[in-house]
Amino acid sequence: MFQMSFNNWPNLFVVKHFFESRVCDAIVREMKTTKASAATVYGKGASGSIDTNVRNTLRVVPSNETIDLVTRRLLSSKQAVEEHFSLTLDECEDPQFLRYREGDFFVAHQDGNTGMLRLDTERRRISTVIFLNREYSGGALVFTNLSSRYQMPVEPGTLVAFRSETTHEVTPVTHGERFSIASWYR
Repeated sequence: MFQMSFNNWPNLFVVKHFFESRVCDAIVREMKTTKASAATVYGKGASGSIDTNVRNTLRVVPSNETIDLVTRRLLSSKQAVEEHFSLTLDECEDPQFLRYREGDFFVAHQDGNTGMLRLDTERRRISTVIFLNREYSGGALVFTNLSSRYQMPVEPGTLVAFRSETTHEVTPVTHGERFSIASWYR
């Protein structure tokens, strides 16, 4: 496992080969054939709602074995994430398996830890994204602040972790489909 971190903004923890290509391919195959529904957005309500002006993507529910595989792998990396961000983390949320089709996106947002909402998601301290494929155009994970913009390079099997209050977005997919997994440490 090769680890790389960026000391400047955005503060990212990156693990290349978090999953081998054969594991990524197997998860993508499963995601292509598994039931999916519109992914939700969290706001003032206690439960998520669907707002396709903010987030337009599908959330796939794979087998329990696949969910357990990803969860175990995230939990086995918790200590390294804690050390990188100088935090003590309690748990990892169930991963979300996301399928972005052509035109799908997620506008600039933060995942939690901002103090602005009183939701369970506010307990999120570190966000993670695992890239599963690269056979698409657009769909970039972009970090922004008042003066900078950073586009994360896509490499299947790579995990990127960042503080949940970091503003980020997924730009519209212009060709193909983007498959990824998101989760959060609390």
